Amino acid sequence: MLSLSKHDIALRKSANNKQDAIKVLASELESEGLVKTGYVNGMLAREAQNSTYLGNGIAIPHGTTETRNLVNKTGVKVHHFPQGVDWGEGQTVYLAIGIAAKSDEHLEILKQLTKVLSADGIEEKLKRCDSAGEVITILMGSEQSEAECNAQLVLKDFPATDLLQLSAVAAGLIKHQGFANKQMVADIVAKEPSYLGQGLWLISSNQEVERTAISVVTPSVIFDEHNHPVKGLIVIAANNSSYVANIERLTQMIYSQTVDAFLSSSPEQMCSVLSQTQLEGNSAIFTIKNPHGLHARPGAMLVNTTKKFDADIQVVNVSSASKAVNAKSLMKVIGLGVKCGNELKFTASGSDAEQALTAIGQAIADGLGEKL
Repeated sequence: MLSLSKHDIALRKSANNKQDAIKVLASELESEGLVKTGYVNGMLAREAQNSTYLGNGIAIPHGTTETRNLVNKTGVKVHHFPQGVDWGEGQTVYLAIGIAAKSDEHLEILKQLTKVLSADGIEEKLKRCDSAGEVITILMGSEQSEAECNAQLVLKDFPATDLLQLSAVAAGLIKHQGFANKQMVADIVAKEPSYLGQGLWLISSNQEVERTAISVVTPSVIFDEHNHPVKGLIVIAANNSSYVANIERLTQMIYSQTVDAFLSSSPEQMCSVLSQTQLEGNSAIFTIKNPHGLHARPGAMLVNTTKKFDADIQVVNVSSASKAVNAKSLMKVIGLGVKCGNELKFTASGSDAEQALTAIGQAIADGLGEKL
């Protein structure tokens, strides 16, 4: 897990171009003992191969696999450019994160960074940062853009005979992961859930919530309460409005009469349905053979391939049971944390969907710009 301190953040920096910005970042990585002399050449070479610009005013310059032996210890240095740096192709960088990684640790760093930096409005917030603390707050995920929802927040077939038991268990799942405290659980237990229809119930709380999260519990045997069937209960612990999109998806699910299919699906599928709009279309699964997974360069090559087509394209890391993300967003793709051997499922919808999947498969087979 990425750990940042104010010592890692340099504010009010300026640079004439991205090469100068990278050289200064490399110098700090070296002075901190994170890398050996010469690592800067790998960082510049990586940038020449493919831009490390992620989007939202953020770049992640790092070395090549050939210079990985020059890394002493995994770490990062962050430079803030309030006036911006021209990163080429009309892209302006306000935050450059220099990465030193000994092995595939960089994928976990990228996964964390992309998860918290893909939110709308982050670029403007980064521009206005005037303290290291503000930068850390954004980078470490305090700016939550979507509700937490993972397979560990779903419990199926719990032996409950009333809604109170389901409420306590569902709230406990959220508390167990550290997203809320005991007052949230007490508040949930004290409330009456609302009936949404088709056997689905909902209850929420904003008491002592650290991060907005959603849990789902289903009973082992369907029972009735208040003359309505109980097939499943959803609990929302909210400390901001990031759950609104999830409520909209719940509404769509009820309108389309797909609640039973949702409740009978796997925990991973349930989270996926709650977390994003699902594409309906052609699908294909491909295995990533790149030795170091989808870091910036092969990730960019993959995204460049998807952008050649008009079809909407989503991708899921099947190996880690990830949520589906937009395959045309470099930040989202890198955020999947794809390692060598992981299987990716692509779904494409549109007039050129089949052509898109064929091209994606070929690009992956060809190594996404790397020798396999």
